[in-house]
Amino acid sequence: MSISIGSDLADLYTKSAYDSKSTDAANKLTSSLSNLDGASDEEMLEACKDFEAYFVEKLLKMMHDSVKSDEEEDNAYLLQFGDMRYEEYAKQIADSGELGIAQQLYEAMKKN
Repeated sequence: MSISIGSDLADLYTKSAYDSKSTDAANKLTSSLSNLDGASDEEMLEACKDFEAYFVEKLLKMMHDSVKSDEEEDNAYLLQFGDMRYEEYAKQIADSGELGIAQQLYEAMKKN
């Protein structure tokens, strides 16, 4: 006996799980940035890199959503784990320091 759920229900579940994960990540980032009083330079720089990674991840996802194809909607793997790909890309971009957003934010925070 197999049980299947309608695609509308599956889409709703996926969207709510994504929204929940996104909200959790934003809350974690806000908490880490607001608790930097007396933090070491390494902790401040790490928080700045986390912010840059979050920012880049959102940009990558928005760019992806603007050019979605029908093929991706049929791919169960991409529906379930596709966001993890952008999360990892964003971490790698932030760690490389190529954009420099984290460094600029760190220098501005250090001045204050």
